[in-house]
Amino acid sequence: MQTAAPEKRRATRPRADALRNRERIVAAAREMFVEHGPDVPLDEIARRAGVGNATVYRNFPDRGALIREVVCSVMDRTAQAAEQALAESGDAFAALERFVHASADERVSALCPMISSSFDEHHPDLLAARHRAERLVEEVMGRAKAAGQLRTDVGVGDLMLVVAQLSRPPAGAACLSADRFVHRHLQLFLDGLRAPARSGLPGTAMTWEDLRPA
Repeated sequence: MQTAAPEKRRATRPRADALRNRERIVAAAREMFVEHGPDVPLDEIARRAGVGNATVYRNFPDRGALIREVVCSVMDRTAQAAEQALAESGDAFAALERFVHASADERVSALCPMISSSFDEHHPDLLAARHRAERLVEEVMGRAKAAGQLRTDVGVGDLMLVVAQLSRPPAGAACLSADRFVHRHLQLFLDGLRAPARSGLPGTAMTWEDLRPA
């Protein structure tokens, strides 16, 4: 008598409410990393996300896992904004402008935790997200340069560092009130990127490598 082979267990998909909780945690962490830095208490992140502490730890066993997820999320969404810019068939510099403003809205300054010595910058998920984002941003800038609209002495590191700095509120009690000026100041910066350049820049163009820890 033959016995039936045991059925393979089906991988259970996370429930919709569990996915929403995870998304809320990542969104709250991204905002709080921007406002207070990567050492903000996880209890505070849970409170802003509207979930319990246990829910945070169930999704992210430690701070490093949460920081990595936030960074990957920001990179993925920045890459999507670059893809949308590349899909546009119109003015190349206008597409670059829309990408820059979209990147600021994604809080790219949340990538700052990468400089922390306790952060695993070589994690496979992070490397994959980083390489995709870097490639797409370089394509957006390359298209604007090929069209003769973007000054040639600007590197991708120059662009992303300024976007990160301008999308991060300055220190101070009323720092969040500066958020309403972010896109105004970004446009001032973008106008300075247009070719032909009115002046030469000191030093050399900043690259992705210059943004990484030594």
